[in-house]
Amino acid sequence: MNNNHVYDMIVVGEGLHIIQTFEPHPLYAVMEGLGYEHHTEQRSEAEFHVWFCRVEKNAGDSSAPFKPLALLNYPMIDEKLGQIAVDFWETTWQSEKRVLPYETLLLSLTNAVGAGRMRQAARELVKAYIHGVESAALDDVFELLAWNQGIGFFSSEIGPSALFQAYKLIKNGEKQGKSREDICSALREKFGEKNPEMQVLNR
Repeated sequence: MNNNHVYDMIVVGEGLHIIQTFEPHPLYAVMEGLGYEHHTEQRSEAEFHVWFCRVEKNAGDSSAPFKPLALLNYPMIDEKLGQIAVDFWETTWQSEKRVLPYETLLLSLTNAVGAGRMRQAARELVKAYIHGVESAALDDVFELLAWNQGIGFFSSEIGPSALFQAYKLIKNGEKQGKSREDICSALREKFGEKNPEMQVLNR
């Protein structure tokens, strides 16, 4: 289903008026991609009026990693949750600290997590780091996993996993000033085939 369908039906020169309990920043990007300009007025702490006027007919950007319009559903559950969702989206998808393009974020690792294969995901992380991936890229991955999988899943499944233990070993090692060679050696020792929890072959 195309979430932009209703907005796409508005002709150039016309517009719409939206009232929200928080300033809908993600909506601005979507509407701009569809050819709209906007004006926002804050009437109170929890009342924002946004006027969108269509100035040109664009098809929009279908490659966005997350449809921001969906964020407007969260205030229906709880207004504070709605604001948290907006802030989380901006931190995750609009951060200037991004290291990797989103479409290449260690796909094997994230696919393994999505399939519930944490052991495989840990092995992919170890291989990636040993082959030169910087820890800042891993920061991106775990931030996106928290967003895509949800805080509950992240806390109960990813946090205690070998995957996250390997990540912590890397981060703590770097914080302690250890060389990359020493960190890689520790990764091989703790998360390699010598560790029964990581073995993929029956011996």
